[in-house]
Amino acid sequence: MPELAISTEKVGFLIEKAREFDVKEEVTDAESGSNGADDNMIDVLEDTGDDPVVQEISGFIAAMSEEEQIDLVALMRLGRGDGSIEEWDDLRREAADGRDIPTARYLLGEPLLGDYLAEGLDAFGLTWADERTTPVSD
Repeated sequence: MPELAISTEKVGFLIEKAREFDVKEEVTDAESGSNGADDNMIDVLEDTGDDPVVQEISGFIAAMSEEEQIDLVALMRLGRGDGSIEEWDDLRREAADGRDIPTARYLLGEPLLGDYLAEGLDAFGLTWADERTTPVSD
């Protein structure tokens, strides 16, 4: 079984944050004059482009080592079904070769990122806890 350069805790944090981001939807009423109490906080689910979750994910990924970022992309691709655990070295190589755009931007453009990362961990026989709300550091 290959080893991951990124900790399960870090991946778990990103799964949680990616799922927060995945629930965002297009802005439906850009000129809304109501406040959160009036509209049951529905506007919080609208993707306005200055999402603090995106900023948090981007900063967290940018602080990772290159090896961690490569494993993160390979793990997402593994979970997406682009290869099997037996093809891990190939998935890593492809992730390393495709580093022409920032890792965070690439990953945030992937629908179901959190689910794919969770599936990738599952392929390694690893689990993550769905209770962390703050970033972890090594």
